[in-house]
Amino acid sequence: MEAHCPQCDLPMQWVSDHFHCEPCDTDFQQTASCPDCQTPLQTLKACGAVDYFCQNGHGMISKQRVLFSYQPYRA
Repeated sequence: MEAHCPQCDLPMQWVSDHFHCEPCDTDFQQTASCPDCQTPLQTLKACGAVDYFCQNGHGMISKQRVLFSYQPYRA
């Protein structure tokens, strides 16, 4: 999955635990939200796979349906 900067719309690079936009020199944290209720999703990681789970009753959410947003990163 390629993440694009919310300011300049250019591709960002994954750095440690956040994204970095080189042209804007800005760091962003990615948030995954449920497409049905817009609440943050629980991220499940195992054996290299990443899955998303809605705790508001919508269950497992396909990666293609997840709403990703980017906020300024605070270390």
